[in-house]
Amino acid sequence: MQTYKYTAMTQEGARVSGVVEGVDEYAAVERIRLQYPIVLKIQEVKAPSRQLAFLSQDISRGIDTKALSVMCSQFSIMLRSGLTIAACAEMIAGQTKDRRLRLMLEKSAQDIAQGVPASDAFEKNCQELPVTFIETVRAGELSGTLEDSFAMLESYYEKDYKSKQKIKQALSYPIFVVCVAIVVLLVVMIKVMPTITSVFADLGGELPAMTRVMIAMSEFFGTWWLLILGIIGAAAVLVKIYHHTPKGRVHWAKRKLTMPVLGNINTLNGSTQFANTMATLLKAGLPVSSALEVTSKVEENYILAKEIGGMVEKVESGHTLGECMKDCAYLPQVLKQMTGIGEETGELESTLEVIGGYYQNELDFAMKSAISKLEPTMLIILAIFAGFIVISIYLPMFTMYNLM
Repeated sequence: MQTYKYTAMTQEGARVSGVVEGVDEYAAVERIRLQYPIVLKIQEVKAPSRQLAFLSQDISRGIDTKALSVMCSQFSIMLRSGLTIAACAEMIAGQTKDRRLRLMLEKSAQDIAQGVPASDAFEKNCQELPVTFIETVRAGELSGTLEDSFAMLESYYEKDYKSKQKIKQALSYPIFVVCVAIVVLLVVMIKVMPTITSVFADLGGELPAMTRVMIAMSEFFGTWWLLILGIIGAAAVLVKIYHHTPKGRVHWAKRKLTMPVLGNINTLNGSTQFANTMATLLKAGLPVSSALEVTSKVEENYILAKEIGGMVEKVESGHTLGECMKDCAYLPQVLKQMTGIGEETGELESTLEVIGGYYQNELDFAMKSAISKLEPTMLIILAIFAGFIVISIYLPMFTMYNLM
């Protein structure tokens, strides 16, 4: 399949431009005429080049997603007002508070002013930018719809930012409770139990069984804490090394998709990433095969990334996206069916956008449901834990009165 950039005219006489895929130029013209009766110009374009090392980054490191969303919004507004891309980059650089973005924009503005394409300038001057940003900008340049590409990126990163914020808010309370429980345990073990032990030693009494258990735990952790930390650290390093091997990455990725509760959440998250990223890239003008390749690099789960990446060659050989997705074992059936329907009706971009919103809502609901079950479970465990500590402390106190 070849990619062609075209200029056409609607029935009302308005000029439109975009990109289309076709086996050859004649097939591309036929596809364009299904929407626009008059084709004014058509030109073959090369598929966007990609650097494999750069594509391995799925999310920008050190660049805030919210800052990216605001920057894309500024680019879209300024480009629509008639400013050049170089002038936009220079103006936005003076307004942004993110130091990395500011330096990237300043250097990029200089390169663009010298004739370097904006996507190449961004890729050269800031390798921490997400691959979706670079490829969407590149597609916008090829199709002549750069302002629309930035508008789509704004929406994409805004959704991503809101999703992350919801996850952080949902996990903040359980994390806070766990931290408080650890602090209380350390105080009891280090301060309270040694004091009780010394008092009973002076009085010559026998401690209750529960208190002796607490003291034994305190002495054990107090004596072997360095060894325990070393074992935990070594185990963490070994697990991390294993997860970076091909076999370990596959095993861990499967576990994340099949484990109770969290498996459903991870599957929904992967489906949301697939639908939203594909919709954004296709609306920007990338062909299906290129959009799949970029999406496979954005996907967080290794198994899903391999499945999506494996569809690229099949699509390039003439298979439809819906046919390729049937072989994906870990993508939901609804996503496969809706994608196939959208492809058959010629509304693939809008269908993926709708299904992305659906899975985002399902992900939010699944997160809230999991947290709602986690909170009472944690409260019960903490209640048992606190009750054990209180009883272990108060029992020897009652015994002290009998010894005095």
